[in-house]
Amino acid sequence: MRSIEVPRAVRRLAPDRVRDDPRLRAVALALGVIPPRTMHSAAESAALTRLATGARRVVELGVYEGSSALVLCRALGAGAELHLVDPFIDASGWALRPGASASATATRSVVARAARGAGPTVVWRIARSQDVGRTWSGGRVDLVFIDGDHSPEGCREDGDRWHEHVAPGGAVAFHDAREGRAGGGGSPGPTSVVDEVFRSAGGGAGSGSGWDIVEEVDSLVVVRRAGTPGG
Repeated sequence: MRSIEVPRAVRRLAPDRVRDDPRLRAVALALGVIPPRTMHSAAESAALTRLATGARRVVELGVYEGSSALVLCRALGAGAELHLVDPFIDASGWALRPGASASATATRSVVARAARGAGPTVVWRIARSQDVGRTWSGGRVDLVFIDGDHSPEGCREDGDRWHEHVAPGGAVAFHDAREGRAGGGGSPGPTSVVDEVFRSAGGGAGSGSGWDIVEEVDSLVVVRRAGTPGG
């Protein structure tokens, strides 16, 4: 299916039945008739933009309809790599509201439009993020955005599997990880992982040390690996 760009004024006219029916929504997304559902705040978008600007390799775990992937595409330049990992099945039941789903084909089309021209090289991996992390051979990563499996076990395994692939000075951003904190929000799974690993004494991505919380905004928590980028 060839991606087309539909003017924003026309996209606003899409009826609710198109936006809410999973099958119709997938077709409309693929054609550009409607935008992806926004899954992050404006402040979180700005933080992701700052983190991705100048990066050479970024990995996003959990893509859904591609709203945050669009932010990353716009921040990354030609020559950069954006690896998008999502099984498009919420096996744990923690990540999405009941009945919600996304189409891999539709989301690919959404991201392809954003990456055209001077955008990054996009690499798709339709698989569990934990399995991809276990066998990763794609080189050092500047930024990992964790927004997939929201169960405590799944989120913890994402951190355990991916932190070792982050370059010195690189960052991991946990979405939905500030439940119960002032000005925050999120989900119990990511919040419990961040609290246990990074807020408790001696935490550090499950490896002991070498990581510090460097930014918190809305539901987003950013941790950075010690060291000099490129070192």
